[in-house]
Amino acid sequence: MTAARRGFDAAGLSRLHDRLATHVDSGAIPGLAALVACGDDVHVEVFGSPALGDEAPLRRDAIFRIASLSKPIGAAGAMALVDDGVISVADPVGKFLPELADRRVLRSLKSSLTDTVPAERPITIEDLLTFRLGFGLIMAPPDTYPIQSAEAELGLMTLGPPWPPPPFGADEWLARFATLPLMEQPGAMWRYNTGAHVLGMLLERASGQPLETFLRTRLFEPLGMTDTSFSVPPEKQGRFTTAYVPSGGFGGSGELVVMDEPRSGWWSAPPAMDNIAGMLVSTLDDFWAFVSMLVAGGQHDGHQVLSPASVADMTRDHLTPGQRAASAPFLGPHDGWGYCMVAPGPVQGEPPRPYGFGWNGGTGTVWTSDPVRGLTGILLTQRAMTSPEPPPHFVDFWDAAYEALAD
Repeated sequence: MTAARRGFDAAGLSRLHDRLATHVDSGAIPGLAALVACGDDVHVEVFGSPALGDEAPLRRDAIFRIASLSKPIGAAGAMALVDDGVISVADPVGKFLPELADRRVLRSLKSSLTDTVPAERPITIEDLLTFRLGFGLIMAPPDTYPIQSAEAELGLMTLGPPWPPPPFGADEWLARFATLPLMEQPGAMWRYNTGAHVLGMLLERASGQPLETFLRTRLFEPLGMTDTSFSVPPEKQGRFTTAYVPSGGFGGSGELVVMDEPRSGWWSAPPAMDNIAGMLVSTLDDFWAFVSMLVAGGQHDGHQVLSPASVADMTRDHLTPGQRAASAPFLGPHDGWGYCMVAPGPVQGEPPRPYGFGWNGGTGTVWTSDPVRGLTGILLTQRAMTSPEPPPHFVDFWDAAYEALAD
């Protein structure tokens, strides 16, 4: 698929500005940083403040919790190791994580934890990347099934939001996880999130480095991502935004309440475990450096950070038709799954909007790169999502971004 357009219409960008400003002016979100790009035409909007009641303007280099936008960065780390010849996506996970060799599998999701059968094959690295390892999010209330209760008792934080982060390190997390059976046979079904948790630990073992050290050496430094990390040091906390969640629980849309503070919250010191499933912080320009590298087939400033083949594997759909249909309630009717992010699924006629590869973060962040129309959009906010349905500011962002494309 090739882009049909290059650049934006000035009047369309003015409408984008006005639509985004409306959501900040109304108090629905404290602030936002947005970027739209088409070819060499890159446009940025920054509104609001770092926190409610803060009179200081939000800076372009403000630091946001990017939540599940961390996941594609983990996938890129895996493909860097593939390019370096350290791993293959066909490798069994047990080669690096022997705790996960010789898995048992629940006879059914309703089964007790002892009602299991042997795994028919090992979990592979590609199973982690495509979220088909046999374990992950269950679309049911907590404690509906025995496996949910067991996961919660272990404190793994992998069947829901990753905060508060577990107080133990990666080896302890893996040892606890290894006591649980899988929910399905490896490769059989797409389930969200847990693949990224395990992937981070595999990257540490395969690289022989702490996860943040590996990512910094192989991705962040080559891309100039100076503010992307698993924690925010004291000297940068003045740029770190406050995170909010609407009151009212799941589906809530009430008054914003503080979820995390910059100087005393979960990111104010290095964590016990670097969690690539959802715990990176970043800035608009840092994340754009990562995204633009993918859009450019792995290149950044003339340097090949990832091979074109690795980028192609990351950004194409790997699901079977049956897996795609089963995951539609979560991914949507037109999306497939690449490596740790959504990928363009098959469509008939004009693709929907937005369409492409990218993902959303539960803290209020979103990115999509549309290979058909040549459009990339990134929106970072401080308002957490409380529903699978996109909030109004996401909808307005995408509508205005597409409308701004020049004919």
